[in-house]
Amino acid sequence: MDRRANAALAALSVATFTFVTVEVMPIGLLTVIADDLGRTRAEAGLLLTGYAAVVLVLSVPMAVLTRRLPRRLLLGAALGVSAAATAVSGLAQGYAMLLGARLVVGLTQALFWSIVASTATAMFPPSRRGRTVARLSIGASLAPVLGVPLGTWLGQQLGWRAAFGVMAVIGAATCVAVVALLPGALPSGAASARGAAPDLRRYLLLLLVTSLGVAGAMTAQTYVTPFLLDVTHFDASSLGPLLLVSGVGGVVGTLAVGRFLDRYPWPALAVPMSLLCAASVVLYAGGTVRALVVAALATSGGAYAAFAAAVQNRALQIAPGSTDMASAGGSSAFNIGISAGSFVGGLIIEGAGPRAVALAAAVLIATALAALLLDPLLSAAGPPPSGHPVPKQRDPQQHAAAWGEKSGNPNA
Repeated sequence: MDRRANAALAALSVATFTFVTVEVMPIGLLTVIADDLGRTRAEAGLLLTGYAAVVLVLSVPMAVLTRRLPRRLLLGAALGVSAAATAVSGLAQGYAMLLGARLVVGLTQALFWSIVASTATAMFPPSRRGRTVARLSIGASLAPVLGVPLGTWLGQQLGWRAAFGVMAVIGAATCVAVVALLPGALPSGAASARGAAPDLRRYLLLLLVTSLGVAGAMTAQTYVTPFLLDVTHFDASSLGPLLLVSGVGGVVGTLAVGRFLDRYPWPALAVPMSLLCAASVVLYAGGTVRALVVAALATSGGAYAAFAAAVQNRALQIAPGSTDMASAGGSSAFNIGISAGSFVGGLIIEGAGPRAVALAAAVLIATALAALLLDPLLSAAGPPPSGHPVPKQRDPQQHAAAWGEKSGNPNA
């Protein structure tokens, strides 16, 4: 059983790789898709905006509507429909068909991310929950390093449709593996834990900071390929390796910030955000200098990944109630930022060009950093007002035992 659970966890990790790669692959292929379909780069950017909007709007409703259905059925359906829609993306005869297929994939991702973590952790004892989540996240971390650069390279060699076709095949194989390996009788999810230092004010501030920070990062990242081509004048053949630089930076950033999350949660947010802002300024001011641009890409990739990990950690610490709902709120904040960033970047690139996009990104990130400076002030102001009582903490082992009684799962 333990071997099967580990194999199922590996399959779920590959699934996270597939979803993240399919979601962000248009970044590296944006100019190729736009030229092939006769659309503007801003319209091609909507392939990301619309996708993120679907995930934002439907994540919580999909989780609520499907909470009583078997996890294996739901994950298999999500992966199967996603693979089929990705295949349709590669066969799309026009922009409308491609956008529609992307929205369907976004729908499946909304369901997938709302249940995958609880499904993975339900296969293992509560004492292994943290390690389980970390192993599940490996696939998502590798997507920018392997999936996006390889997809960009393949799209340049054989056309963007081939890149989507390959991801459809990987998605279908992953669907078969998950259905075959995932235990059939799994609970819908454990009862929610509580934040270690619950504070509604600081949690709402975190959501604001997350939305602004991600919007700034995605304003630049969504249109990084036009910037590299038109401002820095890299050859199109260099886009894959350049995106790989950013992806490797992301892995390094995730590993580096892990040492500081528990001891220094606020600096773990502030430092990556400062680096993100600095990298955007460098892109704007030194966008014609290739060495500076490569350094900025590596810095921004590492800082963004570190920021994402720090946000998740902080949400669990200051969750005013259920940490599950706090995580869902953080996911929504991320997708608000993704949608807003790609939309704003699209407006700016059409009016002022790709270089101005980097400046807009710096302004948004600087605004998020200024908002983050309020967090220590809220901490110094003391606990929330008496009208918002701090929820009583519950022992994790008692919590898990209670869940096992309710779910009927003897292994909980």
